[in-house]
Formats: sequence, structure tokens, C-alpha cells
Amino acid sequence: MLLSTITVFDEGLDCLKLTAVDRRVRPTRYNIGVSAVTTSPVSSGASAQSRPYTLWQRFLLWLITWTGVVVVRLIGPTLRFSASYEDGAPPTLDTRPIVYAFWHSCILPAMYLWRNLQIRVMSSDSFDGEWMGRIMRKFGFVKVRGSKSRGAVRALLGMRRELEQGWTVAFTIDGPRGPRFVAKPGPVLLARATGVPMAVFHIALEKAWILNTWDRSMIPKPFSRALMRVSRKIPVPPDADDSEKERFQAELQASLERVREFAEANVGKVGTTEFPVIKS
Repeated sequence: MLLSTITVFDEGLDCLKLTAVDRRVRPTRYNIGVSAVTTSPVSSGASAQSRPYTLWQRFLLWLITWTGVVVVRLIGPTLRFSASYEDGAPPTLDTRPIVYAFWHSCILPAMYLWRNLQIRVMSSDSFDGEWMGRIMRKFGFVKVRGSKSRGAVRALLGMRRELEQGWTVAFTIDGPRGPRFVAKPGPVLLARATGVPMAVFHIALEKAWILNTWDRSMIPKPFSRALMRVSRKIPVPPDADDSEKERFQAELQASLERVREFAEANVGKVGTTEFPVIKS
């Protein structure tokens, strides 16, 4: 079902006249504390109407959202982050537009480190997608509705609009429910349609609680070391045919594996001259 949906989306893009991407970057304040974003917390490129929830579900959404916010706000400032970039990587976190992809397991440390950059993220209309989207909005992310398994066409078109307006978008690329460490094709399609390059990153943690979930999500332990590795940019030409798209998909997968292996192998060196602690 997913592949057929993506195929319909990709064929639809071939029939559209692609507009030039606005690459003018407005000044962005980086990591200025958790506050309301200056744009709508739900992208105008997607429906802002939420599904109806029962009273019990609304209570759970409130409880889970604020529990998550408190956990990230309490633990995040204690983490010792370092950032490492491959040659050809985006030079800073607020460089835009970029199509980023990362594994679902490191979403919590990524949420803290990349906060308040108004990055557009895809979030499903499911109950799980709703509470995660609410937490991310508290940290300055902007939700584009629609999961990779339902509403894929709507969501990818919404992400495309955001890229054309000069914003960065990000995918938890093996979400929403796996398989773990297997990249979906959305970033390649968007990069091909818009001319915006892809890049990937991974954040490894020295000490973390590992949840018993499909993605083995990591909750950082206080004062843990954390190393982010960012890949070089991966441009996808607009005239890439099916075989070339498969090649870029393989490159995306290989890049995700490469940065994860690097981060996990070197996270213990955070705080050395090779991997100095950054202000986060």
C-alpha cells in the first residue's frame, strides 16, 4: 500500500510544473529556550483539523505531552553535546532548506538539540502521532499532518510546499512503525522534486534508557555524553529516472548507517579536543 501511494505521488509530481526553491534564508535565532514559534504550529500546507478524541484520550494527550516536555526540559540541559560533520555537510544546524532524515530511536535528543529552528516535521493523525506532534510543537517544530503509511500524498505535498518556501524539513525515516533502520523513499522524492539536497544525522548517547518499543527509543540519562554526526549533502537531480532514484535511495540508507556507526563509535570521546562540547 505504501509503495503504491508513493508511486502515485511521484507520478503526480512529474505532471506538476516545479517552481524554483526560495533559497533566501531569514535570520534564525538558535536554541533560545522553549517558547512559542513565530509561525503556526501546524503548517498551512496541511489540514489543521484534529480527529475527535474521547475525554479519556484528551486527558492522556495532556498528561503525555506535558510529561514529555518536562522530561526533555529537565534532562536536555544536562547533556554534553558535540557535533561532527562530514566534508560537504551543511555547515550549521540552521542552514536551510535541507531535507533531513534520521532514525526514530534518537528523536528525544534530536528534539532538544534542534529546538526552535521551526523545522517542518511529518506527524500522523493517529493518537501516537498527536501526542508526539504536541511535544515537538512545544520545542519550536512545525507539524505537517499525515503519516508515511496513511495520508502520504497529502503530507509529502505539504512538505514540498514548505521546502519551496525556504524551510527545512525532517523525517524520522524508519517511522512511524518500522521496520527499524530501513529508510523510506520520501526524502529522495522530495529532493528530486524541489532541488533541495538531502542530509542525514544520528545522535548517539553514552548512557540512555532503552525503551521496549519497535524502534528501541533512547531516553538520555542526565549528564550523558551525546555525539551528533551529520552527513554530507546528497543532491538528487530533477531528471533522475527510476534506476537513479534507487541509487539515491541506497545512498540515503548507506549514509544513515555510516553516521550512526561513527557516532556510536566515538560518543565516548565527547569532551576531548577532537569532539569538544558545544553550547546547546
